[in-house]
Amino acid sequence: MNRTTACATTTGLPLPGQPAGQALGASAPFPPAVVRDLRERSGRSPHQLSFGSHDLVVVTGLPGSGKSTLMRRAVRGARIDSQDTRDRFDARLARHLPYAVYRPLVRLAHYAGLHRALRSGAGIVVHDCGTQGWVRGWLAREARRRGGTLHLLLLDVTPGEAREGQRARGRGVSRYAFARHRAVTSRLLRTVEKGRLPEGCGSAVVLDRQAAEVLKRIDFTR
Repeated sequence: MNRTTACATTTGLPLPGQPAGQALGASAPFPPAVVRDLRERSGRSPHQLSFGSHDLVVVTGLPGSGKSTLMRRAVRGARIDSQDTRDRFDARLARHLPYAVYRPLVRLAHYAGLHRALRSGAGIVVHDCGTQGWVRGWLAREARRRGGTLHLLLLDVTPGEAREGQRARGRGVSRYAFARHRAVTSRLLRTVEKGRLPEGCGSAVVLDRQAAEVLKRIDFTR
């Protein structure tokens, strides 16, 4: 597995499909279809990830791993997060109905919003729950169509850290759902660690909790 050579003074890291030098203090540009492992860097990991203007970025990991937190804090540009959609529905319906009743409406609204955002042609960061493989395939096709690249940001946290993250946000998933997410995420992580990327992905970046906290900016070059 290719490991990044970024050091503590590195402020940015360019991803495949964009010229070198477009991120401040960037290392050399990545070759196509590579994996960068930013885990266990003791805080010496990039503060910024930059992507091409037509690229798509999928953020995936266990429920409670910090996907939404990272996106809200770091993304500069369009982001599509199913959690934002759920929050809007919760504000209107949670006092009257259990979530299971209106979950299909949340998903429909989320994918409709994603479809609209993709039509703009701009770079987008997308929250991926990990269990809907067809979504990643859809995004890979869309990235190719627009002349961009699909990138994967994988948050690798322990089940205990993920459960704690769920408790901190006051919202958890069932044991069955968590086990399903854990199995899917573990398979994806093992595949990526072997240097094999999901079909259609041009690169993958693996982050642990500390690397995610160090990362302050995810943006798209123009």
